Amino acid sequence: MEEYQSIPMERTGKILRRSIYTFFQNYQFFTTTAALLAFPFSASILLSQALLLSSSLLPTIHFRLSSLFDAAGFPPSLEFFTILNLKLSQTIASSIIVLPFTLSFLLFAKASIIQALNHQKPPLQPSFSSILSLYNPILVTQLCNSFVIISANATCFSLLFFAFNSLDAFGYSSPNSLLFLSAIGAVLYSIVLANTIIICNLALVSSGMDNKCGGYLAILKACVLIRGRTATALSLTLLVSMALAAVEALFQYRIMRPFHQAANPTYSMALEGMFIAYLYSILIVIETIVCVVFFKSCKMAYWVDQKSRHSYRIDIEGEAGLASANVKTIEDLP
Repeated sequence: MEEYQSIPMERTGKILRRSIYTFFQNYQFFTTTAALLAFPFSASILLSQALLLSSSLLPTIHFRLSSLFDAAGFPPSLEFFTILNLKLSQTIASSIIVLPFTLSFLLFAKASIIQALNHQKPPLQPSFSSILSLYNPILVTQLCNSFVIISANATCFSLLFFAFNSLDAFGYSSPNSLLFLSAIGAVLYSIVLANTIIICNLALVSSGMDNKCGGYLAILKACVLIRGRTATALSLTLLVSMALAAVEALFQYRIMRPFHQAANPTYSMALEGMFIAYLYSILIVIETIVCVVFFKSCKMAYWVDQKSRHSYRIDIEGEAGLASANVKTIEDLP
């Protein structure tokens, strides 16, 4: 009972320490089976940036988004929309390239980690059949997550569309006003997108921990569990995202830049690239472990909140019944 009472007071540091402890508790499984399952996805996500330079997919998506922004009436002179267009184009193009690896290797890696941690005892190496049983609900949830992320982006763009056009209609289209509104829009867009990604990651874990709960039901469950714990989730996501971005930057600096300069890959460069991709896989494994530990923390904290709320209501009802009985006794006195 003391364990459940301490869970609502957990902070980011405690969740990270527990995640690292869980990682080293079954170090062999996480660094071999789980990391190797995630390795093809890691290699594809790192190489996708190089493939985009020689592909016509990125310019096509960039041109379509530019046309969409111009048609919506967004000011083309603002640097915010230029950067947003470029980042969106890169994200969409990279997601299309790595989509087969995402729906196969990445989901299998996450399913193996979730299955290994779905026990009260120290995690054991799960069988392939048990991992396969989690794949279908996780796949359905991943597809639903994609629609939710698209909907969140569309909602943000719609709000920006109404804001900029309303500002222009009321005659406040000065450069300072547009700059101020674009700064507010950038902050709100980042907050909405970050919370959406957190909920989607939590829903993916929820569908794996409870294979009867998948798809939009898992997303709704994640929305309920994360209430009051958004700050912790944002800090955890920020730390993991910074680590993944650092590995991507390392790959660009150590592999892609010498490759473009020399135009002749060497054996040592290929080995170093494989090592960086493996390091990226390890971070994906740690990210999934953090999500699982955070999900268990949210679930137990929600259980404690509900139990304390019901016990408080029972106490109130008991006190009210006792008070009414006392009033009745007083009224019966002569």
